[in-house]
Amino acid sequence: MIHITLPDGSLREYDQPLSVFEVAASIGLALAQAAVAGRVDGVLVDCGFMIQGDARVSIVTPQEPDGLEILRRSCALMLAMAVKQLHPSVLLLKGSALGDGFFYEFALQRTLTLADLIPIEVRMRMLAATNHSIRQRPLSATEQHSVYCMGDSEYLSKGPHVPATKVLQAFALEHVGGMALQRIYGTCWPSQEELEHWRTPPQVMLVNIDERQIAFAQSVTEQLRRSGIHAHVDLRNEKIAHKIRVHSERNVPYLLVVGEKEKHGGFVSVRSCSGEDFGRMRIDEVCGFLHPKDCGV
Repeated sequence: MIHITLPDGSLREYDQPLSVFEVAASIGLALAQAAVAGRVDGVLVDCGFMIQGDARVSIVTPQEPDGLEILRRSCALMLAMAVKQLHPSVLLLKGSALGDGFFYEFALQRTLTLADLIPIEVRMRMLAATNHSIRQRPLSATEQHSVYCMGDSEYLSKGPHVPATKVLQAFALEHVGGMALQRIYGTCWPSQEELEHWRTPPQVMLVNIDERQIAFAQSVTEQLRRSGIHAHVDLRNEKIAHKIRVHSERNVPYLLVVGEKEKHGGFVSVRSCSGEDFGRMRIDEVCGFLHPKDCGV
């Protein structure tokens, strides 16, 4: 007999090993349909992970941060599959969740443009509609990284991933950049409503100087959102001057710049889209400066 302890402390008994998905289904159909992964004794695992003995188990959905990251990571995998189908000679390199979305990096003989993103996104929607399963292949003795199978192809990728592509519905491709090595960037959300809200013009755009500030930049963005500020974060692997110019031309009211000094000091540099420099501010000061009513300042 296998004893499963759920987050509320309740205990369930099963007479044989079962998957995380089967645990979710035994709790309720709606939970099983929403599940993107599980947490077994504190470790994130795929829905197909088999539970062999007594364990503490929780079901992960896109409504929690880990689940949303898994959703976006899986969207990167679906992007790779779409690019490979449309450009068979492409060399796929790496992809991951990033900020409010995901990216995939690849090498291709020609440089893609924004116009090329349209057929790629259409192909991704076809892959989502046909509901390809995403499953981890057991590693051989010589393999070091996780291998996931989707369709008739295999991809090196950190897991967990969603169990099937039908979960990936609310996404959009946003940018493509690079020359020899190119990256396509997209955004992904649990619902179409959340995607449409994200698409409304932001009050603030936070930009990082390089990849060392990604975690700090994302945490600042989340703090601002919790304070009622409609904030976006641009974590693309682009020069900071380019990112500032692009968002200034789009008339984003305020730009928050994060570099190593800002990260270690716990502050951001604030400027307007017209170039006015307001200096460095702590996050609570930024909140009061931008939206004093919502921030309770």
